[in-house]
Amino acid sequence: MPQPRTPRLIENFDRLSVERAIAELRAGRPVLLIDGDRSGLVVSADNPDPRMLTALSALSAGKAHLVLTEKRLARLGVQRETAGALALPRLDAERILALSTKPDARIDAPVGATTIIDRAGLDVAGLALLLPAIIVLPADSETLAGEAILSVKAEAIEHYRRQATTKVTLVSRAPVPLEGAENSEFIVFRGGEGLRDQVAVKVGTPDPKNAVLVRLHSACLTGDLFGSLKCDCGDQLRESVRMMAAQGGGYLLYLDQEGRGAGLANKIRAYKLQDDGLDTYDADAELGLGLDQRHFDFAAAMLEQLGVGKITLVTNNPDKIDAMKRAGIDVVGHRRLFGREHPSNLRYVATKRERAGHLSE
Repeated sequence: MPQPRTPRLIENFDRLSVERAIAELRAGRPVLLIDGDRSGLVVSADNPDPRMLTALSALSAGKAHLVLTEKRLARLGVQRETAGALALPRLDAERILALSTKPDARIDAPVGATTIIDRAGLDVAGLALLLPAIIVLPADSETLAGEAILSVKAEAIEHYRRQATTKVTLVSRAPVPLEGAENSEFIVFRGGEGLRDQVAVKVGTPDPKNAVLVRLHSACLTGDLFGSLKCDCGDQLRESVRMMAAQGGGYLLYLDQEGRGAGLANKIRAYKLQDDGLDTYDADAELGLGLDQRHFDFAAAMLEQLGVGKITLVTNNPDKIDAMKRAGIDVVGHRRLFGREHPSNLRYVATKRERAGHLSE
């Protein structure tokens, strides 16, 4: 009689390899990406380590290239529909960082087409909340024999995006009384892109038989916690909780998508550029970022696990309304939410309205 098959400890190795690749790039270590019989060593251009670049120079033989998004290339005066590759005869940290972030940088070489490996590397950098800029050099497993370097199939990265965005797991919950909303509970989910923790704050006693008030609130350390005057996020966070408490209940989904999904480090980089005169979207474009890097499929998955299928969304952002509808949530209406005006946030609020179509009073 055949013995029963022992369950595998790791069922989806491709997904595991992508999650490890995210951690490797964030740690400043290279990852080998593979596309069929082609491969390339990828390292983040986000504050590259000069020691690492010196070691990589011996492998590159002058054949490395820097991959930048079309947004960043446009800021450098090169108009393209897609990302592009710039030859790097020398792996110079200062030059790489200038090409990736500096407003006064200049391109002195042609911009070439990208490969599947290049684009997959950019995707992992985004998942890792790093600058959307990577260094790629020719290498293979034989060349790297003896090095503890992770190998990842490029196609696994694309599949990860589709699979991870809707997979969340409820891991803990407990009552947490809030000022003005003492009957509140924090419900923590883990998952989505990058396996970060996401929180559903249950305020009062929302009735899932009717449309439930829901706020999708992306984390804003500067505004939510420190009361930054550059944005209206903290006001919106607290006002939405007060609104839900006053009307019997609702859910505030506190989503780990700082800086419109760019991450805290890139957000602070953008703040410096705003201080130099750029608006919030041009500052992001200077760093190679799009208007918005956020995804909300996993927020819909959180609501489904909470038994919420019909909602009134508390937002000024039409994109959030559309995202919830595409994810299968019945959005029966929306309520607008405004923070206090201050000289430091007037331009920010106006820019969101004029350039991203946010609703106004």
